[in-house]
Amino acid sequence: MDIPVLDWNRFASGDDPTGFVADLGKACRETGFFVITGHGISQDLIADVYAVADRFFALPAATKAEVAISKNPHNRGWAQQGSEALDEASGLKDRKEAFNVGLDLPADDPRVIAGEPFRGVNVWPDIAGFKDVMLDYYADALDLGRALHSAIAIDLGLPPHYFDPHFTEPMATLRVLSYPAAPDGEGIGAGAHSDYGSITLLMTDGVAGLQVKPRGGDWTDVPHIQDAYIVNIGDSLMRWSNDLYVSTPHRVLPPKSARRSIAFFLDPNPESVITALPGTGAAKYAPVSAADYLRSRLDATYTPEPK
Repeated sequence: MDIPVLDWNRFASGDDPTGFVADLGKACRETGFFVITGHGISQDLIADVYAVADRFFALPAATKAEVAISKNPHNRGWAQQGSEALDEASGLKDRKEAFNVGLDLPADDPRVIAGEPFRGVNVWPDIAGFKDVMLDYYADALDLGRALHSAIAIDLGLPPHYFDPHFTEPMATLRVLSYPAAPDGEGIGAGAHSDYGSITLLMTDGVAGLQVKPRGGDWTDVPHIQDAYIVNIGDSLMRWSNDLYVSTPHRVLPPKSARRSIAFFLDPNPESVITALPGTGAAKYAPVSAADYLRSRLDATYTPEPK
Protein backbone atom coordinates (compact mmCIF):
# COMPACT_ATOMS: atom_id res chain seq x y z
CA MET A 1 0.00 0.00 0.00
CA ASP A 2 1.36 3.40 -0.99
CA ILE A 3 0.61 6.25 1.40
CA PRO A 4 0.01 9.42 -0.64
CA VAL A 5 2.25 12.44 -0.10
CA LEU A 6 0.38 15.73 -0.52
CA ASP A 7 1.83 19.23 -0.66
CA TRP A 8 -0.38 21.46 1.47
CA ASN A 9 0.83 24.52 -0.45
CA ARG A 10 -1.23 23.39 -3.42
CA PHE A 11 -4.35 24.17 -1.39
CA ALA A 12 -3.16 26.92 0.97
CA SER A 13 -1.62 29.05 -1.78
CA GLY A 14 -4.58 28.66 -4.12
CA ASP A 15 -2.35 27.28 -6.89
CA ASP A 16 -4.13 23.93 -7.21
CA PRO A 17 -6.95 23.61 -4.68
CA THR A 18 -9.11 21.43 -6.93
CA GLY A 19 -6.33 18.92 -7.57
CA PHE A 20 -5.36 18.86 -3.91
CA VAL A 21 -8.93 18.19 -2.81
CA ALA A 22 -9.25 15.36 -5.32
CA ASP A 23 -6.04 13.74 -4.06
CA LEU A 24 -7.06 14.27 -0.45
CA GLY A 25 -10.48 12.70 -1.02
CA LYS A 26 -8.94 9.67 -2.69
CA ALA A 27 -6.55 9.18 0.25
CA CYS A 28 -9.34 9.56 2.81
CA ARG A 29 -11.48 6.97 1.01
CA GLU A 30 -8.82 4.41 0.16
CA THR A 31 -6.03 4.46 2.75
CA GLY A 32 -7.23 6.71 5.56
CA PHE A 33 -3.60 7.86 5.80
CA PHE A 34 -1.62 10.50 3.93
CA VAL A 35 1.48 12.63 4.44
CA ILE A 36 1.42 16.44 4.38
CA THR A 37 4.45 18.48 3.33
CA GLY A 38 4.62 22.28 3.14
CA HIS A 39 2.51 22.64 6.27
CA GLY A 40 4.23 25.79 7.51
CA ILE A 41 4.67 24.80 11.17
CA SER A 42 8.09 25.93 12.37
CA GLN A 43 10.73 23.25 12.62
CA ASP A 44 12.30 25.21 15.47
CA LEU A 45 9.02 24.95 17.37
CA ILE A 46 8.83 21.21 16.70
CA ALA A 47 12.41 20.83 17.96
CA ASP A 48 11.46 22.78 21.10
CA VAL A 49 8.54 20.42 21.75
CA TYR A 50 10.86 17.42 21.56
CA ALA A 51 13.37 19.13 23.85
CA VAL A 52 10.95 19.99 26.66
CA ALA A 53 9.26 16.59 26.34
CA ASP A 54 12.64 14.87 26.71
CA ARG A 55 13.27 16.84 29.88
CA PHE A 56 9.92 15.79 31.29
CA PHE A 57 10.27 12.10 30.48
CA ALA A 58 13.74 12.07 32.06
CA LEU A 59 12.27 13.06 35.45
CA PRO A 60 11.88 10.45 38.21
CA ALA A 61 8.60 8.55 38.09
CA ALA A 62 7.56 9.97 41.44
CA THR A 63 7.90 13.51 40.08
CA LYS A 64 5.96 12.72 36.92
CA ALA A 65 3.26 11.08 39.03
CA GLU A 66 2.45 14.49 40.52
CA VAL A 67 0.79 15.35 37.18
CA ALA A 68 -0.57 11.87 36.40
CA ILE A 69 -3.51 11.52 34.03
CA SER A 70 -5.08 9.13 36.54
CA LYS A 71 -5.65 12.12 38.85
CA ASN A 72 -7.40 14.11 36.13
CA PRO A 73 -10.88 13.35 34.72
CA HIS A 74 -10.26 15.47 31.62
CA ASN A 75 -7.56 13.41 29.84
CA ARG A 76 -4.61 15.64 30.75
CA GLY A 77 -1.21 14.90 32.23
CA TRP A 78 1.22 11.97 32.36
CA ALA A 79 0.28 8.45 31.28
CA GLN A 80 2.89 6.06 32.62
CA GLN A 81 4.23 3.06 30.74
CA GLY A 82 1.81 0.17 30.97
CA SER A 83 -1.23 2.31 31.79
CA GLU A 84 -2.76 1.88 28.33
CA ALA A 85 -3.74 -1.15 26.28
CA LEU A 86 -4.84 0.09 22.86
CA ASP A 87 -5.18 -3.42 21.45
CA GLU A 88 -7.91 -4.88 23.63
CA ALA A 89 -7.81 -8.24 21.84
CA SER A 90 -4.13 -8.98 22.57
CA GLY A 91 -4.19 -7.85 26.18
CA LEU A 92 -0.68 -6.42 25.77
CA LYS A 93 0.02 -3.19 27.62
CA ASP A 94 1.63 -0.44 25.57
CA ARG A 95 5.37 0.12 26.07
CA LYS A 96 5.21 3.89 25.99
CA GLU A 97 4.63 6.87 28.21
CA ALA A 98 2.91 10.10 27.24
CA PHE A 99 1.90 13.56 28.34
CA ASN A 100 -1.41 15.14 27.29
CA VAL A 101 -2.29 18.80 26.86
CA GLY A 102 -5.85 19.93 26.15
CA LEU A 103 -7.58 23.21 25.34
CA ASP A 104 -6.13 25.63 27.86
CA LEU A 105 -8.91 26.98 30.09
CA PRO A 106 -8.62 29.01 33.30
CA ALA A 107 -9.79 27.50 36.58
CA ASP A 108 -12.61 30.06 36.81
CA ASP A 109 -14.10 29.18 33.41
CA PRO A 110 -17.79 28.39 34.05
CA ARG A 111 -17.47 25.08 32.17
CA VAL A 112 -14.54 24.06 34.34
CA ILE A 113 -16.41 24.99 37.49
CA ALA A 114 -19.46 23.04 36.28
CA GLY A 115 -17.32 19.96 35.61
CA GLU A 116 -18.39 19.68 31.97
CA PRO A 117 -16.83 16.73 30.08
CA PHE A 118 -13.29 17.44 28.83
CA ARG A 119 -13.50 21.01 30.13
CA GLY A 120 -10.74 21.04 32.70
CA VAL A 121 -7.49 22.86 33.37
CA ASN A 122 -4.18 21.61 32.08
CA VAL A 123 -1.57 20.33 34.51
CA TRP A 124 2.03 21.39 34.05
CA PRO A 125 5.37 20.02 35.25
CA ASP A 126 7.86 22.41 36.80
CA ILE A 127 10.02 22.71 33.68
CA ALA A 128 11.04 26.10 32.31
CA GLY A 129 9.36 26.82 28.98
CA PHE A 130 7.29 23.62 28.94
CA LYS A 131 3.87 25.30 29.09
CA ASP A 132 4.67 28.06 26.58
CA VAL A 133 6.17 25.67 24.03
CA MET A 134 3.28 23.22 24.29
CA LEU A 135 0.62 25.92 23.96
CA ASP A 136 2.39 27.54 20.99
CA TYR A 137 2.50 24.19 19.22
CA TYR A 138 -1.10 23.39 20.19
CA ALA A 139 -2.27 26.65 18.56
CA ASP A 140 -0.36 26.03 15.31
CA ALA A 141 -1.50 22.41 15.02
CA LEU A 142 -5.10 23.43 15.67
CA ASP A 143 -4.90 26.04 12.90
CA LEU A 144 -3.59 23.42 10.47
CA GLY A 145 -6.23 20.89 11.51
CA ARG A 146 -9.04 23.39 11.03
CA ALA A 147 -7.69 24.36 7.61
CA LEU A 148 -7.52 20.71 6.54
CA HIS A 149 -11.19 20.39 7.40
CA SER A 150 -11.96 23.04 4.80
CA ALA A 151 -10.49 20.80 2.13
CA ILE A 152 -12.33 17.81 3.62
CA ALA A 153 -15.63 19.70 3.49
CA ILE A 154 -15.13 20.57 -0.16
CA ASP A 155 -14.35 16.95 -1.00
CA LEU A 156 -17.58 15.86 0.71
CA GLY A 157 -19.63 18.37 -1.30
CA LEU A 158 -20.11 20.74 1.63
CA PRO A 159 -19.37 24.47 2.01
CA PRO A 160 -15.69 25.09 2.84
CA HIS A 161 -16.52 26.35 6.33
CA TYR A 162 -19.03 23.63 7.17
CA PHE A 163 -16.92 22.20 9.99
CA ASP A 164 -15.95 25.55 11.53
CA PRO A 165 -18.70 25.54 14.22
CA HIS A 166 -17.56 22.08 15.36
CA PHE A 167 -13.97 23.11 16.06
CA THR A 168 -14.31 26.45 17.84
CA GLU A 169 -13.14 25.03 21.19
CA PRO A 170 -12.52 21.38 20.40
CA MET A 171 -11.50 18.44 22.54
CA ALA A 172 -8.15 18.50 20.77
CA THR A 173 -5.31 16.76 22.57
CA LEU A 174 -1.62 17.39 22.07
CA ARG A 175 0.23 14.24 23.14
CA VAL A 176 3.99 13.87 23.31
CA LEU A 177 5.10 10.24 23.43
CA SER A 178 8.25 8.40 24.45
CA TYR A 179 8.90 4.78 23.49
CA PRO A 180 11.84 3.16 25.28
CA ALA A 181 14.21 1.02 23.26
CA ALA A 182 13.19 -2.64 23.07
CA PRO A 183 16.17 -4.45 21.53
CA ASP A 184 14.56 -7.80 22.36
CA GLY A 185 11.55 -6.87 20.22
CA GLU A 186 9.14 -8.10 22.85
CA GLY A 187 5.74 -6.58 23.59
CA ILE A 188 4.20 -3.71 21.65
CA GLY A 189 4.98 -0.01 21.53
CA ALA A 190 1.36 0.91 20.92
CA GLY A 191 -1.23 -1.77 20.26
CA ALA A 192 -3.30 -2.00 17.09
CA HIS A 193 -6.03 0.63 17.15
CA SER A 194 -7.84 3.29 15.21
CA ASP A 195 -7.90 6.88 16.46
CA TYR A 196 -11.03 8.25 18.05
CA GLY A 197 -11.42 11.77 16.72
CA SER A 198 -11.69 13.51 13.37
CA ILE A 199 -8.07 13.64 12.19
CA THR A 200 -4.64 13.10 13.75
CA LEU A 201 -1.49 15.06 12.88
CA LEU A 202 1.59 13.03 13.74
CA MET A 203 5.21 14.16 13.71
CA THR A 204 7.85 11.49 14.35
CA ASP A 205 11.59 11.58 14.95
CA GLY A 206 12.31 9.12 12.14
CA VAL A 207 12.78 5.99 14.24
CA ALA A 208 10.87 3.14 12.59
CA GLY A 209 7.94 1.37 14.18
CA LEU A 210 4.68 2.83 12.86
CA GLN A 211 2.65 0.43 10.73
CA VAL A 212 -0.81 0.60 9.15
CA LYS A 213 -3.15 -2.21 8.15
CA PRO A 214 -5.31 -1.34 5.15
CA ARG A 215 -8.64 -3.06 4.70
CA GLY A 216 -7.95 -6.57 3.43
CA GLY A 217 -4.18 -6.04 3.51
CA ASP A 218 -1.16 -6.81 5.68
CA TRP A 219 0.68 -4.59 8.10
CA THR A 220 2.76 -2.05 6.18
CA ASP A 221 5.54 0.25 7.42
CA VAL A 222 4.82 3.97 7.21
CA PRO A 223 7.80 5.67 5.56
CA HIS A 224 9.36 8.66 7.29
CA ILE A 225 9.56 11.91 5.35
CA GLN A 226 11.63 14.56 7.09
CA ASP A 227 9.60 17.48 8.50
CA ALA A 228 6.30 16.10 7.17
CA TYR A 229 3.13 15.21 9.04
CA ILE A 230 1.52 11.81 8.88
CA VAL A 231 -2.23 12.44 8.87
CA ASN A 232 -4.91 9.84 9.46
CA ILE A 233 -8.68 9.76 9.57
CA GLY A 234 -10.24 9.02 12.97
CA ASP A 235 -13.37 7.10 13.83
CA SER A 236 -15.46 10.24 14.43
CA LEU A 237 -14.85 11.48 10.89
CA MET A 238 -15.51 8.02 9.48
CA ARG A 239 -18.90 8.07 11.25
CA TRP A 240 -19.54 11.64 10.14
CA SER A 241 -18.80 10.70 6.52
CA ASN A 242 -21.08 7.65 6.87
CA ASP A 243 -18.13 5.37 6.06
CA LEU A 244 -17.11 7.21 2.90
CA TYR A 245 -13.80 7.81 4.66
CA VAL A 246 -11.87 5.01 6.32
CA SER A 247 -10.26 5.02 9.75
CA THR A 248 -7.38 2.61 9.32
CA PRO A 249 -5.91 0.47 12.13
CA HIS A 250 -2.30 1.19 13.00
CA ARG A 251 0.24 0.24 15.63
CA VAL A 252 3.77 0.97 16.81
CA LEU A 253 6.16 -1.96 17.05
CA PRO A 254 8.64 -1.98 19.93
CA PRO A 255 11.49 0.16 18.53
CA LYS A 256 15.09 -1.01 18.50
CA SER A 257 16.17 2.43 19.72
CA ALA A 258 14.29 5.02 21.74
CA ARG A 259 11.51 6.64 19.72
CA ARG A 260 9.64 9.93 20.14
CA SER A 261 6.59 11.37 18.48
CA ILE A 262 4.23 14.32 18.73
CA ALA A 263 0.57 13.56 18.08
CA PHE A 264 -2.24 16.08 17.76
CA PHE A 265 -5.66 14.44 18.02
CA LEU A 266 -8.35 16.77 16.72
CA ASP A 267 -11.69 15.83 18.23
CA PRO A 268 -14.71 18.12 17.74
CA ASN A 269 -16.36 20.34 20.34
CA PRO A 270 -17.87 18.22 23.15
CA GLU A 271 -21.44 19.13 22.22
CA SER A 272 -21.04 18.43 18.50
CA VAL A 273 -23.30 15.62 17.33
CA ILE A 274 -21.59 13.05 15.14
CA THR A 275 -24.19 11.96 12.61
CA ALA A 276 -24.23 11.27 8.88
CA LEU A 277 -23.30 14.38 6.92
CA PRO A 278 -25.69 15.77 4.30
CA GLY A 279 -25.44 13.92 1.01
CA THR A 280 -23.86 10.76 2.44
CA GLY A 281 -27.00 8.60 2.36
CA ALA A 282 -28.97 6.77 5.03
CA ALA A 283 -27.16 6.95 8.37
CA LYS A 284 -25.26 3.80 9.33
CA TYR A 285 -24.69 4.93 12.93
CA ALA A 286 -26.87 6.42 15.64
CA PRO A 287 -26.11 10.06 16.45
CA VAL A 288 -23.75 10.53 19.40
CA SER A 289 -22.21 13.59 21.03
CA ALA A 290 -18.49 13.93 20.49
CA ALA A 291 -17.91 13.97 24.26
CA ASP A 292 -19.86 10.76 24.88
CA TYR A 293 -18.08 9.02 22.03
CA LEU A 294 -14.62 10.06 23.20
CA ARG A 295 -15.32 9.03 26.79
CA SER A 296 -16.49 5.59 25.69
CA ARG A 297 -13.28 5.04 23.75
CA LEU A 298 -10.96 6.33 26.48
CA ASP A 299 -12.63 4.19 29.13
CA ALA A 300 -11.82 1.12 27.04
CA THR A 301 -8.17 2.17 26.62
CA TYR A 302 -6.86 2.77 30.11
CA THR A 303 -5.94 -0.14 32.33
CA PRO A 304 -5.54 -0.03 36.10
CA GLU A 305 -2.23 1.40 37.20
CA PRO A 306 0.49 -1.19 37.80
CA LYS A 307 0.99 -2.00 41.48
